[in-house]
Amino acid sequence: MGEQMKKELSDIIGRKLKDPRIGFVTVTDVRVTGDLQQAKVYISILGDDKQREETLKALEKAKGFIRSEIGQRIRLRKTPDILFEIDETIEYGSRIEQLIRQLSDSKEADENADKQ
Repeated sequence: MGEQMKKELSDIIGRKLKDPRIGFVTVTDVRVTGDLQQAKVYISILGDDKQREETLKALEKAKGFIRSEIGQRIRLRKTPDILFEIDETIEYGSRIEQLIRQLSDSKEADENADKQ
């Protein structure tokens, strides 16, 4: 269920929503409760904090439209309530990669200084 919703949500957000406040959004995961009452949608938003905030506001405003689209695309007795959460894992991974790169560069600089 979550994978199908993820695919449909990505399509709806990318193609159907015309709000200019919505930036580049990637749906990274969807977790649906066992009773199908709620769907927690994890999203990654490219941009600074202001762009992320504006995108999140626009998605919240379009929640009713998104739910109706999901209801039409996926045949369920009741369409789950959607909760948007910003997924920080991509940003966290980028930060870790940056720190490792800095350590590696520092180590190379130390080794080069020792050779001289």
